[in-house]
Amino acid sequence: MTSLLVIIVLFLLSVALWQLTKIFDLTQINAASNDSGIADDNDNNVHGYLMFGFLAFIYIFTIYGLIKWGSLPLHTPASAHGGMVDNLMNITWVLIFIVQTVTQALLYYFAFKYRGKKDQKALYFADNNKLEVIWSVIPAVVLAGLILYGLYAWSNIMFIDKDEDTIEIELYAQQFKWTARYAGDDNVLGKANVRYIEGVNTLGVDLADPNAQDDVATTELHIPKGKKIHFKMRSQDVLHSAYMPHFRAQMNCVPGMVTEFSFTPIYTTTEMRDMPFMQEKVANINAIRTKKSAELQANGQPALDPYTFDYLLLCNKICGSSHYNMQMKIVVDTPEEYKKWLKEKTTIVNEVKTANAAPAAEEAGSKPADTAKPAEAKMIAAVVKK
Repeated sequence: MTSLLVIIVLFLLSVALWQLTKIFDLTQINAASNDSGIADDNDNNVHGYLMFGFLAFIYIFTIYGLIKWGSLPLHTPASAHGGMVDNLMNITWVLIFIVQTVTQALLYYFAFKYRGKKDQKALYFADNNKLEVIWSVIPAVVLAGLILYGLYAWSNIMFIDKDEDTIEIELYAQQFKWTARYAGDDNVLGKANVRYIEGVNTLGVDLADPNAQDDVATTELHIPKGKKIHFKMRSQDVLHSAYMPHFRAQMNCVPGMVTEFSFTPIYTTTEMRDMPFMQEKVANINAIRTKKSAELQANGQPALDPYTFDYLLLCNKICGSSHYNMQMKIVVDTPEEYKKWLKEKTTIVNEVKTANAAPAAEEAGSKPADTAKPAEAKMIAAVVKK
């Protein structure tokens, strides 16, 4: 209803402005007018002041945006390298803001100062080597500094020492869900290929590989605080992008190849929930949801559930019609909680054995006990045992 009223008000304002324009045209019938199509001093003055007006609009809107939406960024990073990424981003924003402020002010100031005037000729300025050097060297030096700092940050984030103690986890992307595969006690992921996908083995793990015997697959990603996680990423179908915003981590998942990313989480989920800024943000979200729930209940619809903060793994590539729904919950545990959680999970090999044993057991049970041949009974028992 509010949107409809806004549309009606805007329409009426448009009609009013149109009518005022017609009235103004009627008042100018007998007035002297310039129909030559050439701008005179009055036109140039008007355009010059309009330039200053637009400059004021840019700065006012920028300040308003900072006040209105300044609280929306992610705030405290949850990974060890996140501070470096935020620092690089903040330096970039500050440089952009300074350059934008100075260049826009000069642009509109010169447009006003050197506006056209009668009997005034423009100065033909062919070139100035000094100016050319200044506005070429300064941006080049600034950009080179940003690029070098970015490469330094990227190298620190991505470098993994061969002897470093890490946890190997695979993130498997497919339309439109994520699956995590843990390397188990040996901390080595078993081989996998899409050609091995069959039944419950949805990740295509090579069950004959010794390193795959203790691999575990889950639909919820748990990682321990203070431990470096080495992610290896695959895609089953199209290009996806593993995006973990609170950890300042993102890497494309490309079909036919394995990509990598690593980071160390520094706050558990509980610790992040207890931070003042997060509690304030959650309270604001729940206030909005409460207001929306009242509207829904008034129309006979169920209310919205209260929001609780969780880390998320998202897809940052438009990968299809349900791309918006491609996400997985991330839980950062204490090391003890993580070990306990992982220990309770069933390995992929055991899941496959259980799935294969069920049809075999049903087939064995469907035959009369006195007609089942000893050789067949031994074969069924062997399958179940495997």
